[in-house]
Amino acid sequence: MEDQRKERRMLLKGALYGALTMFVAALLVLAGLTITGKISLHTGAIHAGTARKAAEIEHIIDEEFLYSDEVKDEDLQDMSLKGYVAGLGDPYSVYYDQDETKELLASTEGKYAGIGALMAQDQKTLEITVQEVYEDSPAQEAGMQEGDVLLAVDDKDVTGMKLSDVVDLVKGEENSKITVTVRRDGESRKMEMTRKIVETRTVETEMKEDGIGYLKITEFDTVTYEQFRAGLESLEKEGMEGLLVDLRDNPGGNLDTVCQILDLMLPEGTIVYTEDKDQNRVDTKTSDEEHQFTKPLAVLVNGNSASASEVFTGAVQDYGTGTIIGTQTFGKGIVQTLYSLSDGSCLKLTTAQYFTPKGRNIHGEGITPDIVLEQDGDGQTDNQLEKAVEVIRSALSGSEKE
Repeated sequence: MEDQRKERRMLLKGALYGALTMFVAALLVLAGLTITGKISLHTGAIHAGTARKAAEIEHIIDEEFLYSDEVKDEDLQDMSLKGYVAGLGDPYSVYYDQDETKELLASTEGKYAGIGALMAQDQKTLEITVQEVYEDSPAQEAGMQEGDVLLAVDDKDVTGMKLSDVVDLVKGEENSKITVTVRRDGESRKMEMTRKIVETRTVETEMKEDGIGYLKITEFDTVTYEQFRAGLESLEKEGMEGLLVDLRDNPGGNLDTVCQILDLMLPEGTIVYTEDKDQNRVDTKTSDEEHQFTKPLAVLVNGNSASASEVFTGAVQDYGTGTIIGTQTFGKGIVQTLYSLSDGSCLKLTTAQYFTPKGRNIHGEGITPDIVLEQDGDGQTDNQLEKAVEVIRSALSGSEKE
């Protein structure tokens, strides 16, 4: 199941990996920025010599490039902008063209138009199989089953294709038709479906022995808060005595979402605060007194627990409301803001650093768990999870004695 979740995050998040984002609806106005020619970008930051060099490159391409007739001006302009932002040297600051912006926004919302099936690819054979079929999805209605092997999408053979490219074929406009061909029990089957909006599953729950609830969050999208709230409520109804939150391999996501979730967990006080480049405090998220989780709590993390996952982990650790177990987290303590541009493209820019309730900035360092425990390499057992369950059981036993 872990491999499936990792693959899904790769598909949906792409370049957003580890991003802690805030959204700005207003248009970004860059004073003095003009685009001339095919590949030259003129601002006060670009010297005349650079502009001349760009013109020379453009001339050489026009005269000598083997495929110059196939070059599209808009592609050159987009790549010029991408290169300009990449010149900042910050891997989290990125320019997205119009199509990429649509995909980016869809991924952070946790909703997309598709068939509602989770797929995975064998890295050796490249065979793509259905790993999960969402309830009430077009895939379920068409009779798709776990284990089906994808052969074609709309009569296009997908054998040997990259999974990301196949997912692009499967996704499309809401209410549009799609035909998927699969292999099951050695036979080929065609299934016709109508794409609809599908909500990404970012939370999964399970009740373990001794009343210990297990809640895994794979990423913090817009849909995650309601899924978390519903999952927590469901576990409470099942008689949960303690809670284990699994944030291993969670790359992060939306700042507001993780703060909404922490508002359900923490006592009244600061959840996280941010500072801009001038060290001015620009945003403080707080928790109210009304909701808080008071039962034994453990949080699992590892080196791929980043950004919003670290906001969650840092707040729980600072308040002392739970035990952090696992390995050092990723160490991303900065925030990106998405600025909408006038043509439907956008700029994602690092604009602030964040601090835990006690004022820790963990960027480049990560968070050290209360109990440092490497995961066993045999893959047969989950010693970190077992340790978390043991910690919660111990806390429950202590409560009973008191």
